[in-house]
Amino acid sequence: MATVSVYDLENYPDNSKTITVLLKSIVPIGAEGDEKWVVSFDTTAYSNNTNRTAIQDMYVRDIKAGWLNSSGLVGTSGKFTINETSKTLGIKIDNSANTYYIELDEGTNITGDALAADMETKIRAIPDSGQWNSVDDGFKLAYKNASVEFEHNKFKIIAGSMSKYYNGSSRTSVAVTASGSDTAYVKLGFDLAMSSEIMAGVTLKEALVTSSYTADTTPLSVGAGTGIAAGSAVYITDGSNYDYFTALSGTTDTSIVVPTSVNNNYVGIANSYTASVSKIQVLSFGDPEAGPAPAYEDVDDVIRFGIKSMCNQIDFSS
Repeated sequence: MATVSVYDLENYPDNSKTITVLLKSIVPIGAEGDEKWVVSFDTTAYSNNTNRTAIQDMYVRDIKAGWLNSSGLVGTSGKFTINETSKTLGIKIDNSANTYYIELDEGTNITGDALAADMETKIRAIPDSGQWNSVDDGFKLAYKNASVEFEHNKFKIIAGSMSKYYNGSSRTSVAVTASGSDTAYVKLGFDLAMSSEIMAGVTLKEALVTSSYTADTTPLSVGAGTGIAAGSAVYITDGSNYDYFTALSGTTDTSIVVPTSVNNNYVGIANSYTASVSKIQVLSFGDPEAGPAPAYEDVDDVIRFGIKSMCNQIDFSS
């Protein structure tokens, strides 16, 4: 527990208030009775001193942990068959030096939930297995605390670690690989997986249109720095109109060759766009379930956000 004294130095510099920051175990509604560890923020100060209006406690429970999702495009009605030739997966969590292997229990029409539970048990047992290499002792908890879930027909493996980074040497991450000719990697959908590490390496590049563009012409002039090349998928918009097209051969970082009816028998950009008020984005693959990037990426950010939120509600007048 920590207590923080806060002030309105401009208006009421002598009237300090106290905010309490606490790591707390609670059972929130919707958690099926399962307790959750959260960072809580509370204060005895009021939002209105005259009416003595209490400020509601605040709970923050989101933080960064690496993950990997299978494709969700395999299995039969959420069931899978594991046999002698399709039961082994390679697992590598965080920046551990080695890939470790698990063997899943064999069976026919195993539910995804049951298979996820088996996968989780086997991953958590890796540090105590004969294959464990002491060079990775610093990553033991990343394996022992790993979780595996089955939702929307996808297996989601979550690293048992938390970090500021999804990639790099200090990352929190999960990678799954095949084991020789064993086919579990493909049959469980890990060949087309998506992970936090992959997503963190995908940057959406954009640039302004630098010269006004007339529909069905080429080239399109844009600002430098997108790294666009022939074959890139491109989106262009001025906020009202938009087009999608493919950059053709001869494209450079600042000049995009656009398909036209005269040269290519089809129109790449059907609208005209004005310089400096239109932009392009170079498109890339992504996670179909991805949401906006989090605004707060570490515990310090989360605590600062919580304190700020409480401060904004306090009446410092007395």
